[in-house]
Amino acid sequence: MSEHAARRMWQLYEPLHALTYFAPGALRAAEPLGPGFWSRYVAQRAAPLGPAPSAVVTAAFGGFAPDRIADALEAVTATPTEALTVRLRGIDAAFGDLAERTDLPDDAAMAEAADLAWTAARACEDAGRVLGAANRALPRPGAPHLALWQAATTLREHRGDGHLAALAVHGVSPAESHVLKVLAGEAGERDLRLGRRVPDEVWEAARARLADVDAPALHAAVEDATDRAAAGPWEALGPEATDRLATLLAPVTEACWSVVPPVNPIGLPR
Repeated sequence: MSEHAARRMWQLYEPLHALTYFAPGALRAAEPLGPGFWSRYVAQRAAPLGPAPSAVVTAAFGGFAPDRIADALEAVTATPTEALTVRLRGIDAAFGDLAERTDLPDDAAMAEAADLAWTAARACEDAGRVLGAANRALPRPGAPHLALWQAATTLREHRGDGHLAALAVHGVSPAESHVLKVLAGEAGERDLRLGRRVPDEVWEAARARLADVDAPALHAAVEDATDRAAAGPWEALGPEATDRLATLLAPVTEACWSVVPPVNPIGLPR
């Protein structure tokens, strides 16, 4: 299975994971976790790690200023176990909203997609992939749409862990990784600078450093390495099953795009 399959599947499963951060139902469900978006974001995304110190969460997420994570964690009002329950509750609400407004696959197709995605997620290599491994260790939810979401989340965190490794190998700092996204047209500068709380002087230093290199080539090299590192689950699943999962995911992904903004800090193109 080629790296092309890894990128193709990422474009299909990433919008499912993103429901947690953009779907109105998921946002409402997360309100008890803490005040404001960032405390709820950090509470839910870090929950599989358990009660991890701020420095560990910062390292696992990559790209965030340490004080952004520290302030968010300090404001969290729920335990990691409670946050895991809340994020599944939010996804259940998000899928309920989508089912009322869009055409989602029927129960049999959703169950088949969940089984295939879960098989791919089980094949993820854990070594060096902290968030991927933490999500892979979670039990399978009973409802097919929740199992599909959890598998998609495991796959995206596995890929994200590999992306951080690719950035490190290519000598790209967290701030520089954001500038590369902006230069590539994948995300808006304001959202990245404010959301990740990158200091102005750090951002400008990153921009100056990238002015002295071939930024498009560097971006392409990092993305290629990320795709290669994420290819394992699809090699294990095999071409036929991967194609079948892609077919089943397509209408789910399209429904998710009804709430995920086309220009987003994730850098995911529609």
